[in-house]
Amino acid sequence: MMRKWILIPLLFLLAGCAVLPAAPTSENPAVQAQTTQEEPAVNLPNLGPAPELQNDIWLNTEEPLRLANLRGKVVLLDMWTFGCINCKNVIPSLRTWHNTYKDQGLVVIGNHYPEFTYEEDLGNLKQALINLDVPYPVAQDNERLTWSAYNNRYWPTLYLIDKNGNLRYTHIGEGAYEETEAAIVALLAETYP
Repeated sequence: MMRKWILIPLLFLLAGCAVLPAAPTSENPAVQAQTTQEEPAVNLPNLGPAPELQNDIWLNTEEPLRLANLRGKVVLLDMWTFGCINCKNVIPSLRTWHNTYKDQGLVVIGNHYPEFTYEEDLGNLKQALINLDVPYPVAQDNERLTWSAYNNRYWPTLYLIDKNGNLRYTHIGEGAYEETEAAIVALLAETYP
């Protein structure tokens, strides 16, 4: 008799686990992609105004870039350093997004904050951009101004900033490439006054 009382709750528990669908998960709470038969739905909350870029030394651009001058564009800001293997692994996706979406209003920016002394050297950074085939603008952030303005702690970290200058998406580390691209596409589709 005692065995039946133990088995019945166990059977309900097992049946419940088999019937319930798995809850959707996301590496980043700012983006929740729900799979449908068409396109994933993307929820990009407004996380507030993005801090302005503070850098004076820029590569792959004629002049320093400022978010205030990029209104109407979607900005993908990558916090990186060239000695970081994880940062290097993200660059092919950044390059692809730059090439694919730049004519639709995406501006990819690399904010290079060095981890080690040899990464502080501007000549080494210039050579790294050549070796890594980085075509988009890169700011040297040796003084940690932009890095600190974003309260950033990790290499690499991606930030997506909408056409109005608001932070809408953050992703730390490698991965979530489809999720990030879906966020880019969703922000590019938003209207701008």
